[in-house]
Amino acid sequence: MSAAPLVLDEPAWRARAAAHRARVERWTLPHRERRRRGEPHPVLDFLFTYYSLRPARLEQWQPGPDVLLRGGDELLDVPGHVRDGESVRLDVGALPGRVAGTAAFVRDLLVATAGRPPRLSCFGLHEWAMVYRSDAPRHGQVPLRLGAAGTDALVESLPVHCTHHDAFRFFTEPARPLNALQPERAHQVANEQPGCLHATMDLYKWAYKLSPATPAELLADCFELAVDVRELDMQASPYDLADLGYSPVAVETAAGRAEYARAQAEFARRAAPLRSRLVELCDRIISA
Repeated sequence: MSAAPLVLDEPAWRARAAAHRARVERWTLPHRERRRRGEPHPVLDFLFTYYSLRPARLEQWQPGPDVLLRGGDELLDVPGHVRDGESVRLDVGALPGRVAGTAAFVRDLLVATAGRPPRLSCFGLHEWAMVYRSDAPRHGQVPLRLGAAGTDALVESLPVHCTHHDAFRFFTEPARPLNALQPERAHQVANEQPGCLHATMDLYKWAYKLSPATPAELLADCFELAVDVRELDMQASPYDLADLGYSPVAVETAAGRAEYARAQAEFARRAAPLRSRLVELCDRIISA
């Protein structure tokens, strides 16, 4: 059953829109400035290149379901938004058909993921496997902390157990046979687990794939979590990012692996309520 709608007059929803923009401009404005200067950022660019939502779209506020906007006529240009008396609201049933199809897949994936215990023993080796025995590391302008030989030796000394297809597909060819699984897209629902950093970052992807149904606040919550996870992802990587202000999580040591697992568990805890909110949104879309 739909909740009673929240009615926002124009000053109230414009204030929310301004607050949302200010919240995400912490990352979008520096990203634009780096692009203007032609300055790559091996940690943060990922959030705007691998993830395809443009900064301008991230900055746009959307109310999501069960909100009536007074004076919200400009939202009528956004798919799914309709006039309701003197107000404008999102009509979930009027969303483009692709959104319902996406919602069905996303719901299956997130429910399956939430039903599994987090696996905390991968130690971020997916990033190491992406440069294993490679003459051209993905971030070639950044040195490897242990050098090429030390990087290769670590990959060979520890079990590699990546469950995420979209991380595994970037493994070098020599690294692929070392992984305990051979994740495929068709097996994503069967393999995804909540300890995986990339599965947690992908909550941001699923949030924007459900747009324009996704409330801007939920989108921003998922984005902020993805930023934090990405930082750990690269701190535990083979790259030396000290010049950018990132201290390493030295997974080549027992202490570093324990630090990584603790952070992984905390991210899984933070992700759980966001995953639940996205499932609820999927249910709303599917039921319409």
